[in-house]
Formats: sequence, structure tokens, C-alpha cells
Amino acid sequence: MVDKLNEYQGVSGRLHSTRDKCKEKWTQWKEEHPQGLRGAVREALFAIPNSDDAPDRVVREGEYSDLFRRKNRLELTRISAAVMGIEFAYAGETAFVSPTLLQIGVPHQQMTLVWALSPLIGFFMTPLLGSLSDRCKSKYGRRRPFIVLMSIGVFLGLILVPNGEDIGYAFGDEGFVNKTAVPSVLGPRSSVLETEGTNHHPWGVLFTVLGTVLLDFDADACQSPARAYLLDVTVPEDHAKGLSTFTVMAGLGGFMGYALGGINWDETSLGALFGGHVRAVFFLITIIFIVCVSATITSFKEIPLSEIKETEEYNKLNDRDEEENQFREEQDGLKKENASYGSLNQPDEPVDEISPDPNQPTLTIPEGHGEPLSLKHYLISIIQMPKSLRVVCLTNLFCWMAHVCYSLYFTDFVGESVFGGNPAAPVGSESRTNYEAGVRFGCWGMAMYSLSCACYSTVIEKLIKKLGAKKVYVGGLCTYSCGMFMLCLLRARAAVLLFSWTAGIMYSTLFTMPYLLVAHYHATGMWDSEGGGSGQQRGIGTDVAVVSSCVFVAQLLISVIMGFAVKVTGSTAAVVAVAATLAATAAFTATKITYLDL
Repeated sequence: MVDKLNEYQGVSGRLHSTRDKCKEKWTQWKEEHPQGLRGAVREALFAIPNSDDAPDRVVREGEYSDLFRRKNRLELTRISAAVMGIEFAYAGETAFVSPTLLQIGVPHQQMTLVWALSPLIGFFMTPLLGSLSDRCKSKYGRRRPFIVLMSIGVFLGLILVPNGEDIGYAFGDEGFVNKTAVPSVLGPRSSVLETEGTNHHPWGVLFTVLGTVLLDFDADACQSPARAYLLDVTVPEDHAKGLSTFTVMAGLGGFMGYALGGINWDETSLGALFGGHVRAVFFLITIIFIVCVSATITSFKEIPLSEIKETEEYNKLNDRDEEENQFREEQDGLKKENASYGSLNQPDEPVDEISPDPNQPTLTIPEGHGEPLSLKHYLISIIQMPKSLRVVCLTNLFCWMAHVCYSLYFTDFVGESVFGGNPAAPVGSESRTNYEAGVRFGCWGMAMYSLSCACYSTVIEKLIKKLGAKKVYVGGLCTYSCGMFMLCLLRARAAVLLFSWTAGIMYSTLFTMPYLLVAHYHATGMWDSEGGGSGQQRGIGTDVAVVSSCVFVAQLLISVIMGFAVKVTGSTAAVVAVAATLAATAAFTATKITYLDL
């Protein structure tokens, strides 16, 4: 016995123990999957899962019967394809818009202010679009018309951003005759821009900025109806699986979108055909975006609003509305609220029930049949909120500010501070070539960030259960803060790839923890550790919208701050330095959040 114990001590003993556990798990897996690995993969992709408990709903027949059955993984992938296209477009935007604006002569301080236009519009338009979507009477459904409308805006943005300068020349900007044929990472550049004091081409700036606003606003806004569409055309038993598929598709879209930007298209025939790296990238992204959105909107028909109101489920729900509302208010102190871009209620699903999957709380906004969420209600809910929710919003604001620093200005930081380039240098010069190489390399760093986000999202639920919400929340923010701080100090190529992984942890954290906390507050009916309520009736849909609005305020503030920070420090290293500081501030405020034993 003693010899046996000695044998399993130390590193060798742990290896033996790990080997035995792996063998045990492999044996267990083979018993559960007698069809083998190929059969398990086939079942995961094509098999429609069976629910342990039969759904207490009427399975309809006819034109919309597919909406009332379980979906397999491939069907969920097709439904979620739009978000992959959106993330491709968003990758092109965040990687190249800032360098493009600098290339056409916009100074750093003015360039950062351009990013303030979209969030300013989005802050006020989000509740309005949600309300219009909920009441849309189109024969094509409530969500798909908005997906198509916003996709048109994204498409126009993808056309205008890389071609704004040329369009400006067509409208009369000076310098078209002297335009150089030397290709660059940002496309052909007018020689007039290389001369001091001649950076004046207002039409080119106007169309590029217009494309930026269209692309930024519509890419963000299109995700909401895309999520709601997924929830509308799937049964509640598939929501968790569908939402996880939605996240994976988004992560893969971002990863591949940034990877496209990391390839040197100038050395390919496609780059020569379109006249530069950025135009080639945006052309590919545009094609992929169209294919992805088309796959989603042609997947399943939505039930028009007029027919929803005629269904037996809707009538049954209305008949027992008063009784259910009274019961819930007595038990939970919750009030049904309509949220922007919610899913259709099913008779067997309580309207204020929250998905048990904490990875996707942002995607399970409930929806009632009461008054739509108005801008007035939205603004009042921001002013009159419980203290605990105010701390969550403050933390989320700092989180988004820290992340926006990275996502919008990272490639410019790599091009200037890591590669030592200059976007305003003459085309073909060493400084300009270094900047262009840095922009491409920065895309690979952002690809690592997207991949990290997708990977971390698969384990964050387990970490929350094992370590608790507070440690996961604070730990994720501290990890990102340390990563950005080290990147600011080292400014090395390897550091760009390595510490970009911490940005993925941050992104997954800010998309998970605030909404998990809001759901927990509503599920328990408490807003503080003493069991106190908010002092007023609040809807979870409204609170989710309020928390989500932090991204607009964050981008607006960073747009003002970043240009000033770069000007004062004289270096784009201020980008990651500010990101590290804001993440550390968010980690501090996260320690003050009321977690209620979560």
C-alpha cells in the first residue's frame, strides 16, 4: 500500500491520475454514443432534439408549422447567419475607418469625434426602432423588414467608406488630376494630400463620414432584430441552444473578418483589381454580408402581426392576462413590460421568465402585449433607478469605454506606436509602409480578440458557478486592464497578439455579467442585500435596454476624450493606456455591485 501511495505522488502521480480520468471519460462517452464519432457529429448537426417534457402548446399545421417544432443545429446556424455578416462588416469598420479618415487628411482629434455621431443617433433611435418593430404590420413579419432595412444601411456604408475619397473627387474636390497610382493599404492616395496645407477636400470627408455613420449605426442596430427573429421562429426549448449558436456565429464572423484585413491583398490580383488593400477587403466583406443576411431572412417565415392576434395562443394568453399579472405581482413584485425587440410570447412560457443560460442574457428580453417602450419611459427609467442598478450601469459604462478604446483605435495604435509608421507620410515612404504593415498586423491582433471572446464565452458559465459572479466580473476586468497596461509598456508585435486575448475576455464579460445581474434582481424581486425592492414597478425589458444604452454613452465620451489624450501625450499609446485605466476603474466599481449571493 505504501509503495502504491509513493508511486502516485509528485508529477508522475498526477499524470497517472489524469490518464485514468481521461480513460474513464472516454469509456463513458462511448457508452453514451454507441454510433461513434461520425454518428455523434451527424446527430449534432442534423438531428432535431427531443424535449424531456412535451411542450404544453398547440402544434400548428400549415404555412407556419415549422415555427412550432424543434430546430437542428444547421437550421439554427442559418437563422443566426445574419450576425456573422454583421460582425464581418463591423470588423472592417473598426479596423480601417480610423486609418481611412486619417489618410484623407482628418486630424486625430477630429477623427475621434466622427465616432460620436453614431452613438448620439443610436441612443435616441434604439427605443423608437424597438417600438416600431413590435408594431410592424408587414406581411413579411415584424423583424425581417427591419433586418433588411438596416442591412441596406450597412451595405451603403460598406460602399462609401472605402470609396469616399474618389466620390469626393467626382463632386469637385481638388487633386483628382494629380492622383497617384501607387497602391497603398488604404487605396490610392491623392498627391495633393502630401503637400502641406492642401488637405482640403470636403466632399471626400463628407461621404466617408456618412459611410462611417451608416455602417456603425446600422451594424449595431441590426443585431437587435436579428436576435429577436431567432427567438420568434424557435420554440422556447431551443432558445438556449439557438442563443449559443448566435454567439458562436458572431465570434467566428469577427475572427474571419479581422483575418481578412490581416492578409496583404496588395500582393494579390484582387488587390490590384480594386486598387488597394482596403477596397479588396470591403468588397469581400460586402459579398459575405449579402450572402449571410440573405440566408437568414429566407430561412423561416414570420407570422404577421395581424395573424398573431388571431391565434388561439394569443387569445388564451389575453384571457388569463389579468389573473397571471395579479399572481406574479403578489409573488415576485414584477410587472410585465414591453421591451425593444423581444421575442413572441409562447403560452407555456412566462413573459418575465429569464433564460437560465447566463452567457446570453442580452438575448432573452421578454415582451408583453402592453404599451410599447417609449422614449419618455426609457429616459424616466434611467433617471429613476435603484442604487444597485445604478452601480451596475456605471460599471458597464466604464467597461464599454475601455473596450471602445481598443475596438475603434487599435489598428492605428499598432501602425504608429508598434510599427513606428505615420499615416500622413508620402505613399511609398518607409514611414508610410510601416504604418500600413502595422494596420494589417493590428487586424490579426483583433482576430485573436474575437477568437478569445468566442472561446471564453463557452466557459464563463462554469466559472460563475465555481467562483461566483463577483470574482468572474472583477477578474475579467483586471485581466484586460493588465493586458492593455503591458501592451502600452512593451509595444511589441508579440504583445499585440498575446494581450489582444485579454480584450476577448473583457468583451465576453461585459456582454454577460450586467444582464445576468439584472435578471437576478428581477428573478428575486430584490435590489439590495437587505431584501429591499426598487420602490417602484420596473420591467426587465426596460432595464435591459437601459443597461444596453451604456454603449452609446461610452462611445460618445471616448470620441471626445481620445483625440485630446493623443494630442496631449503625442502618441497613440494613449489608446491602450486609457483603456487600461478605465478597465481598472470598472473593476473597482464592480466590487461595489450588489451580487445577492450570485
